[in-house]
Amino acid sequence: MKQYCISICLFFLFLGDLPIQAQDYTELAIQGIEALEEGAYEEAEEFFKKALQLEPANIKNALLFSNLGSIQRMQRRYDEALESYTLALNITPYSIPILMNRATAYMELGELRKAYIDYCKVLDLDSEAIEALLMRAYIAVSNRDYGAARIDYNRILSLDETHYNAQLGLATLAQTEKRYSEATDILNRMIHDHPQDDLLLLARANVAFDQEQWDVALLDLEEAESINSQSAEVQALMGKVFLKMEKKHLAKKAFENAIQLGYPQVELSDLLKQCK
Repeated sequence: MKQYCISICLFFLFLGDLPIQAQDYTELAIQGIEALEEGAYEEAEEFFKKALQLEPANIKNALLFSNLGSIQRMQRRYDEALESYTLALNITPYSIPILMNRATAYMELGELRKAYIDYCKVLDLDSEAIEALLMRAYIAVSNRDYGAARIDYNRILSLDETHYNAQLGLATLAQTEKRYSEATDILNRMIHDHPQDDLLLLARANVAFDQEQWDVALLDLEEAESINSQSAEVQALMGKVFLKMEKKHLAKKAFENAIQLGYPQVELSDLLKQCK
């Protein structure tokens, strides 16, 4: 998910001829933006707060509140971030970047319903906002509203027929709904375009695994392993395939490799017991 920060250039678009008494406000705002772009978050926050105190009724405060919210979100101060984004939206309620920022904060908090509302607001303003469509589809999948997710994924592909995440989303939906031929067809096309993508090979292996096509799954997993030998997910699925094929020694080795590469041991403990 992208982080939308208001740059100096954008801030200047909101500036006209300023009276002398406003120069301190402008200087503080610009210093805050410069500090933010340099990663000096505490310093940036101090500049923004001083500017806000200096001119609390300035319409340009929407930009400062938004950047303040982004600092707070990056520091996981979510309550403060949401308050800052909301204050910004009270001033400019139709700002797509600020709505996207607040939706991101809601997503990171697990407040999917509130994030969904903000993504819908964005799409009311711009029906071609691909990131909002993608995130709304993700929320729909989380809620098992597969029809709504499919509509949003297809909308993205109508705007960009090669969009990676939308294609992968449709393939995942098809697999979830046991439409394995559709899932495989999508993944075949993607792998043709991205032959060195181990994640796509892993996805296709998962589809084959669901169909109990152990040999087919293993071929994709071996290819994925040759591309990325550090994938814990590839090793975990390879272990499951070997176990189904009654190759317990190889399954045990694959599971141990997966754990060594960072796969949660608790998720494989029962499977490891079956390798004895």
